[in-house]
Amino acid sequence: MPIRHCIVHLIEKKPDGTPAVLHARDSELGQSQAIENLLADLNESYNAKQGKAWGYFHEESGAYPFSGWLNQYMDANLDFTAFSRQAVEHLQKLMEESNLSTGGHVLFAHYQQGMTDYLAIALLHHSNGVTVTDALDVAEAKHLDLGQLHLATRINLSEWKNNGQSRQYISFIKGKNGKKVSEYFRDFIGCQEGVDGPGETRTLLKAFSDYVENEDLPEEKAREKTSALVGYASSQAKIGEPMSLEELSGVIDEERPRAFYDHIRNKDYGLSPEIPADKRTLNQFQRFTGRAEGLSISFESHLLGSKVEYDEARDMLIIRHLPTQLKDQLKRRKG
Repeated sequence: MPIRHCIVHLIEKKPDGTPAVLHARDSELGQSQAIENLLADLNESYNAKQGKAWGYFHEESGAYPFSGWLNQYMDANLDFTAFSRQAVEHLQKLMEESNLSTGGHVLFAHYQQGMTDYLAIALLHHSNGVTVTDALDVAEAKHLDLGQLHLATRINLSEWKNNGQSRQYISFIKGKNGKKVSEYFRDFIGCQEGVDGPGETRTLLKAFSDYVENEDLPEEKAREKTSALVGYASSQAKIGEPMSLEELSGVIDEERPRAFYDHIRNKDYGLSPEIPADKRTLNQFQRFTGRAEGLSISFESHLLGSKVEYDEARDMLIIRHLPTQLKDQLKRRKG
């Protein structure tokens, strides 16, 4: 991925109310293999994170100035170093107001992936480790711990500039249960949520379950289509891209590539043409599983409501059309 510009600043801040101290770099980082490796690892870690949200910029204002600086940079009225300096000073101010926050190295990277331009901003922290030196001594060493990525955003610059109707060109790590520790970072970006990733993913899976039921597919076919859906969604999530409903429809049924797409449109589920895949929701969709006291039950979630019915009031599962092998075993035992 070509890296257009990259810079790192340092904000020293402890979560005890002490003032934040900014150590700003005054020039961009030069191109190097280390920078390319860092950005590749950052993207991999970011894509794997659960609990991300998608949205778009608030209107530029004194409370949300970031989009204005970014716009000046994109229009070549502000160079990358000056843009990052204004942004990190604003982040420092918001960080001081949040007693829960901890400082770190702030990475700004403008890069291109395919035909799309992105801006990534991440607060990076170090972990202590050990290394063996050239003299074969064991010494302490620090390294960036990208596995502990809690505050980061990725802005699809191409979509922001070219699609005025988009409400999901920004993604950011929301944190578990929307923790307040991440709210100041969202305000720093000036982002408002525009797409409910988990909600839209659940609606998509409901539409798929309805489609499977309406088509009256054999269980093996239904399982194949479920695997195709989950595989496509997972691969898109892995590269940090949303699911396209039209593309997904073709993946699910190559012979009738518009069948699922037409089902969604005809039933009016209210889904966006592109949906950010929520990995946690997808993982829950694949199977319901439970085991206790010698009883093991596992079934694909799209069977709930058709072959499997849950009676919550009576704490019962009603299973229709039992597998032939199971029926034969039950008959033999009865006999």
